[in-house]
Amino acid sequence: MQQHASEPCPKRVPIFHSLSELEIQKITAVVHHKLFKKGERIIEEGEKSTSLFIIHSGKIKLSKLTVHGKEQIVHLLTVGDFFGEQNLFHENTVMNLSGYAVEDTKICLLKKQEFDQIMANNPDISFKFLKTITKRLAHTEDLARTLATKDPEVRIANMLLEFCEIFGTERQNAILINLPITREEISSYVGLTRETISRKLAKFADKGILTLIGNKQILINDKGKLQTTGDPLLDF
Repeated sequence: MQQHASEPCPKRVPIFHSLSELEIQKITAVVHHKLFKKGERIIEEGEKSTSLFIIHSGKIKLSKLTVHGKEQIVHLLTVGDFFGEQNLFHENTVMNLSGYAVEDTKICLLKKQEFDQIMANNPDISFKFLKTITKRLAHTEDLARTLATKDPEVRIANMLLEFCEIFGTERQNAILINLPITREEISSYVGLTRETISRKLAKFADKGILTLIGNKQILINDKGKLQTTGDPLLDF
């Protein structure tokens, strides 16, 4: 379903889809909005917060610094996604990740008190909220496993499959990905040098798995081959 910039925040969040129009209006009345320019920090690792951050428009990355002082991107979020949920359940909890706007982004802030009331009045939302958090934890575990492998093709294939799901658009028998982050940020996401990423993407292209369109778009011609890790077609 296409979403429009004029829609109130709650209508853009899947966990709130079961709410009535009146309930949506009540939440809309208590959320606060903040605009962030591309590259601007939304919240910093170690900072305290008592709000749920909801993405009304734009995209953000959640990252942390490694022991070597390098950025490691952990999550990429888009319209309707939320973060900062740990702040709602634990007193004096600090953010374990930093959030940055990948493009100009509008954030809706929902305070803990209002969120607690919503949860109390709508028990089904608690279940949906838990499902979303569980899915995000599973993604973090998948990312850890991906980074643990020394196979760069596996890392890149998993990243492209994730981008297909979140940022991809169906184009006949292919999927067009509008890359949400720069090549440098992709490097920090999959833990590979830019040169390695460019070289492996070119080899995927040579095999017909994908087509590179400039620096910001990738057309996935054969998603099945990406999903087949260890296949001879992916054995460089």
